[in-house]
Amino acid sequence: MTSTQGIKTVLHPVSDIQAAKAVYAALLGFQPQTDDPYYVGFEADGQHIGLVPGGKTEDLSSPTVYWQVDDIEAKLAEVTAAGATVKSAPRNVGGSRVVATFTDPDGNVLGLLQDK
Repeated sequence: MTSTQGIKTVLHPVSDIQAAKAVYAALLGFQPQTDDPYYVGFEADGQHIGLVPGGKTEDLSSPTVYWQVDDIEAKLAEVTAAGATVKSAPRNVGGSRVVATFTDPDGNVLGLLQDK
C-alpha cells in the first residue's frame, strides 16, 4: 500500500473570482500568491487554497480536498480496488502537477495530487 502526504490542497469553485478573492484574502490575512483570471491560489502554512472560476462547469461542484501522493496511478488503483470510482482520470494541470478525482461509496468527491 502507498501512503499519502496528507491533504495539502483544497479547490473551491467560484462564480465571481474577484469577490471570492476578497473574501479569502480577508479570511487568511494576505493576498494570493497566484492571481490569474483562470485561477487564484493562496499558500497558508503549507496548505494550498485554490479558487477556480467556472469550476462548476469543470465538474467541480463543491470544495474538493486533494491528498498529496508520490504515485497517483498506484494510489488510484488502490482506492478503486477498495471500492472507489474514478471521477476524472489523472491529467496534467500545469508544470509537473497531475491530479485525479474519485468518489467514495457515498458519492463524496476526493482528489489526488502528484508533483512529478
